[in-house]
Amino acid sequence: MNIKININRQRQSGPWGFLTRTIILTLAIIIAIRILPGVRIVGGSVAAAILTALVISLLDNFIRPILIFITLPFTVVSLGLFIFIINAIIVEMAAALVPPFQVDSFGYALLFSLIITALNYLLELPNRWLNRTTYNPRDNSDTDDDGFTPYEEVE
Repeated sequence: MNIKININRQRQSGPWGFLTRTIILTLAIIIAIRILPGVRIVGGSVAAAILTALVISLLDNFIRPILIFITLPFTVVSLGLFIFIINAIIVEMAAALVPPFQVDSFGYALLFSLIITALNYLLELPNRWLNRTTYNPRDNSDTDDDGFTPYEEVE
């Protein structure tokens, strides 16, 4: 019997991994802006979308852990749902830092964060599929007639 188990690698690191994640986040932002009427990039430039993706990535890496630590009791009581509020706060902060990126209300920021999270997951699926590895357990050809490997036999 040949058993195969798929094991996903960690996210790509280094400049190529960062570039890949930034491109995926930029695409997710462009798609989410097309879906939600209350979120927009003035002028509609791709450069502003890339800048927005970079700012959201930086805020997500540096500010989000601090916010999660500060609001840990609320997160525990809400069974993790308060993380959605933190994501919306990150979107609002990005809108304050990147002038072409505008969000009309906190509700749109919340919806926008939910949409880019889902789109980011869907757009990363091909990358995860390409980076998968296959684990093959030991080959059963080295067993004797009793079904034991030579190392398991007791004399």
